[in-house]
Amino acid sequence: MNGPSLRILVRSGRASPASAALAYLAGIALAELLTTYADPRLGMATHCILLALLLYHSSRVSGEQERAFLICLAFAPLIRILSLSLPLTRFPVVIWYLVTSIPLFAAALVATRTLGYTWPELGLTLHGWPLQIAFGLSGLAFGAVEYLILRPEPLVGALAWQQLWPAALILLLCTGLLEEIIFRGLLQRAAGDVLLRWGMPYVALVFAVLHIGYRSVVDVLFVLAVGLVFGWFVQRTGSLLGVTLSHGLTNIVLFLVMPFLLG
Repeated sequence: MNGPSLRILVRSGRASPASAALAYLAGIALAELLTTYADPRLGMATHCILLALLLYHSSRVSGEQERAFLICLAFAPLIRILSLSLPLTRFPVVIWYLVTSIPLFAAALVATRTLGYTWPELGLTLHGWPLQIAFGLSGLAFGAVEYLILRPEPLVGALAWQQLWPAALILLLCTGLLEEIIFRGLLQRAAGDVLLRWGMPYVALVFAVLHIGYRSVVDVLFVLAVGLVFGWFVQRTGSLLGVTLSHGLTNIVLFLVMPFLLG
């Protein structure tokens, strides 16, 4: 669905939740493709339009569940807008994760309170922690596999404890915890209320689309598969602990460990 059609649906209020969700997913994918393969400024502009449309659309719908879904979906363009707009080019990449996470943590807190969600409802609980920790170890395998797909450069200068632990902590909190709160906490809950059984797959698709910037179709498919596993596990257990650990370990292995072992 093109931009004008999306705007017409928003203004008219005739878009069903499912059609609106698909239209926004297509818009996010287009913005990511423009950012990666055309001009980052075009991608940035498209994400800004999407963010404005989502917030405006959320103010026009009458149902609280659909409103919550649109507000939570707005995190997708917001993530990319922050990563593209903050003046961080003079800092190490790992610092980018830390700085961009601050407004996103704040936005997640505001959204949680505004929508009336409780921490346990979002999965912020230690319930069943032995199983959660066991699942979290899957991140070691996920990180190794994703490294073989992407072969990224390390985020630190050497495989030394003094450099590893601060970067590992940033990745655990600013990618693992933050992104799981946003995607498997806020968005998956809100999408499930509106899209029912399609809510979890939809969130996995949004999560995968935001990885287009790595310029690898294989990686997008891999992230989609991991997102489906994460979403299923959260649905079954009601906790974000396991996926937070797995997500954080995936990025630690991908960016801090494997580049020195196989690079």
